[in-house]
Amino acid sequence: MDYQFKDIEKKWQQFWAENHTFKADNQSDKPKYYVLDMFPYPSGAGLHVGHPLGYIASDIFARYKRLKGFNVLHPMGYDSFGLPAEQYAIQTGQHPAVTTAANIRRYREQLDNIGFSFDWSREVRTSDPSYYKWTQWIFMQLFNSWYNLETDKAEPVTTLIERFSREGNATVKAVADEDTPIFTAGEWNAYDEHTQQQLLLKYRLTYLKESTVNWCPALGTVLANDEVKDGFSERGGYPVEQKKMMQWSMRITAYAERLLNGLDTIDWPEPLKEMQRNWIGKSVGAMVKFPLAPASLVEESLDNIDKAIERKEQALDNAPDRKLNEQEADLADNSSLSFGEGWDEAIEVFTTRVDTIFGVSFLVIAPEHELVTQLTTPEQKAAIDAYIAQTKKKSELDRMADTKTVSGAFTGSYAINPLSGEKVPVWIADYVLAGYGTGAVMAVPSGDQRDYLFAKHFDLPVIPILDAQKDIDNQADATKEGRYINSGFINGMTYQEAIPALIQKLEELGAGRAKVNYRMRDAIFGRQRYWGEPVPVYFKDGLPHLIEEKDLPLLLPEVDKYLPTETGEPPLGRAVGWKYRPSSEKVLSSGEDLGEAYDYELSTMPGWAGSSWYWYRYMDATNEAAFAGKEAIAYWKDVDLYIGGSEHATGHLLYSRFWNKFLKDLGYVVEEEPFKKLINQGMIQGRSNFVYRVIDAEGKGTNTFVSYGLRSQYQTSAIHVDVNIVENDMLDIEKFRKFRSDFKDAEFILENGKYICGHEVEKMSKSKFNVVNPDDIIERYGADTLRMYEMFLGPLEQSKPWNTNGIEGVFKFLRKFWKLFHDDQFNFSVSDAEPTKAELKSLHKIIQKVQDDVERFSFNTSVSSFMICVNELTDLKCNKRAILEPLTIVLSPYAPHITEELWALLGHEKGTLSYAAYPQFNPDYLVEDEFAYPVSINGKTKMNLNLSLTIDQAEAEKQVLANADVQRYLDGKTPKKVIFVKGRIVNIVV
Repeated sequence: MDYQFKDIEKKWQQFWAENHTFKADNQSDKPKYYVLDMFPYPSGAGLHVGHPLGYIASDIFARYKRLKGFNVLHPMGYDSFGLPAEQYAIQTGQHPAVTTAANIRRYREQLDNIGFSFDWSREVRTSDPSYYKWTQWIFMQLFNSWYNLETDKAEPVTTLIERFSREGNATVKAVADEDTPIFTAGEWNAYDEHTQQQLLLKYRLTYLKESTVNWCPALGTVLANDEVKDGFSERGGYPVEQKKMMQWSMRITAYAERLLNGLDTIDWPEPLKEMQRNWIGKSVGAMVKFPLAPASLVEESLDNIDKAIERKEQALDNAPDRKLNEQEADLADNSSLSFGEGWDEAIEVFTTRVDTIFGVSFLVIAPEHELVTQLTTPEQKAAIDAYIAQTKKKSELDRMADTKTVSGAFTGSYAINPLSGEKVPVWIADYVLAGYGTGAVMAVPSGDQRDYLFAKHFDLPVIPILDAQKDIDNQADATKEGRYINSGFINGMTYQEAIPALIQKLEELGAGRAKVNYRMRDAIFGRQRYWGEPVPVYFKDGLPHLIEEKDLPLLLPEVDKYLPTETGEPPLGRAVGWKYRPSSEKVLSSGEDLGEAYDYELSTMPGWAGSSWYWYRYMDATNEAAFAGKEAIAYWKDVDLYIGGSEHATGHLLYSRFWNKFLKDLGYVVEEEPFKKLINQGMIQGRSNFVYRVIDAEGKGTNTFVSYGLRSQYQTSAIHVDVNIVENDMLDIEKFRKFRSDFKDAEFILENGKYICGHEVEKMSKSKFNVVNPDDIIERYGADTLRMYEMFLGPLEQSKPWNTNGIEGVFKFLRKFWKLFHDDQFNFSVSDAEPTKAELKSLHKIIQKVQDDVERFSFNTSVSSFMICVNELTDLKCNKRAILEPLTIVLSPYAPHITEELWALLGHEKGTLSYAAYPQFNPDYLVEDEFAYPVSINGKTKMNLNLSLTIDQAEAEKQVLANADVQRYLDGKTPKKVIFVKGRIVNIVV
């Protein structure tokens, strides 16, 4: 029979499902290989042809590894909590669980139709209570842990409590809040439980703290930076403002150095690793305090500085030829200010260029900085309030990205430069973020472009600090080359000499210290939404406490609406009677009430919570006693190959590495890094099509459309048209008339009897009518064609446009491959005859080529090689089992359905080729010992004939003349002469 792809594909998809063909064992004598895809969020729109690209690549690799003798784990699941389902619930009133389940059914159907070799027995859904029970459990472990800098790992809080009770916290080296007070063991033991718990929150790896967030009033929730664009929510386009809220956070900053160092141990794309390095943003520098004080103290200190400078000048005048003694130097040194009683506040900054401190002409703090209200004078209040209101409309990403706009407002207050004693004005500006560093920067206009533009815009001083001041853009080089002027005691020093001297001086004054800083901030871990994991916390006397482990999972309660309450609480605040009562405070069977019920945390976890550990659940997906069993984790260890998008570089991938390292610290997992090798697949872009509407003399659109090649003769406007009614850029006119009701009477100006559309490569989206549904491709050409064509489009890592124009060629290739196994009447016909050298050469070329390509993830070049191989075998009229059987195995990862069917036809009726052995490559078959000589008769080439490269004239003449085809061309004539040019040609003269 002919190639009936629909019947074949349904048959084998059913076979794989019924026989659990791809179910992996958690123990095996085979080497393990774990292939993972970034699991999808199941949207209502289903998959378009761009989504399966990475899945197809990973599936090819997983199938190939099985053929190579590996025990392969290749699972799939769904990241099923999220804002889209919640927004749909708000609009329709339908529970998010209902729409999520429907979307998952749709995704599963589409994934099955493409023929993936997933182990569906391990499917996970982050919104399933049996799954998020363990997400909540991991949260509890984080809450009960602290980071010990001495051991460089997380440890249980119980060890911290034991140290506090024994020695206080002065000697404890831990990652903790900056404002953590020092206390003795006696003081700790004297604290009541409430105070102790407050202090422990400053050490816990997950904690409550006031943070600046992206707040969307219309959605009633906090949004992540990637959910905000140009000050508006990506979903719905609602205004977003910066707001301080009490939020759960996670101390990912504790792992900053390990996250950096780990990048050197994993095989990831260098651009992605660089994105993480930049996000972590390690900087070596100094913390510097710029004191604030009442005006009287500022003036008094400045008077003292002036007197010190005057004394120094007098000393130099009186003794120009001798060195100042130490007492005179100390008296005259204007960089030895000390700040005592009354200097109750300071603005602290982190700087990598403490050597430029004498060039500071102003300070800039974030509009959200805690000191803004205190620093704002009555005269400046209106301007400050207006600027803060303006800033709230911008997201943090917008503020960081805007490098051209110069804006700010003066608080009216001043700080003191701790080394020069200069009075420094304090400004606010939105390019400084409260959550980054200290929320304040020291501005050096002579050393920084942005500071320079700010100073020029607001007419602030620019202080030269080098003996050879260069252009502002080259200042970094200048500070390394020049020596300092106008810079107190570092005058004449070089860059290398100045920094340690300055840090030492700051430490002596109590005004600074050396510091390694990281740009990365602790991760906010709360969302004011309904459709997310409930946080397993209740509040007692205003402090958070974990629920008991036996009460997991904490289930989402029912609510009447999926909106915030009228008082502004998150949607969980609508749940009636949703309270927690610890075991010790339960109601007795007699009805006696032993205590009150406590409020739960009303925020839910962010979307990244469930995706930060899911690869472990795949290892042991039905385990009820642990997130994964020790034996399973010890066997699978980590992910060998992870394929997904680079857009997750500083979100999911960073958080996953953080949680993995934490679980390793506590001994739950065995590997420091979760993903050994990662590949970022490129994007499949849409190929949009356009029709050209003729514009009349009044500038209005008519109902006439002109073909692409004739559009220059008219005034036109381009309109997107559904690509599914266009083939090879030719418009189906009747379908176009049905495309929109206002086009039903459309008229067309054709070229050569056809309407040709224009085209452009754009992002695939519904609004551009360029979305291609994989179901339509499979219906027309089959899943194997779709799989091979997506690989054929170009290198996996590169973005490329979808162009249906080329898919016909891949379909024809599969039909040609099918035909190798059949005669002209499509009867199965395979010979057991010995293959020729040419056939063996063609086979072993493809065995080697595909093996090399798959190992290098160069799938597109393999598809081309398959086509060449099948063409060669077709020309050789090859139907030999010894050739076609191994060829079927080699092709099977790319086109699994057609190859399974042919494998059965070849006599393997009871099994599947999924676990066959990949053919062994024999390089001997590629050794060139023959040449296809062009054979000419009277100078006209008639055929090619394979002859040995070592053949001589006499033997060549004998073999050529004995060939049946040559005899047919000679038609009984006797050759006068045979011309033989070794390695080039045979010419017969008659």
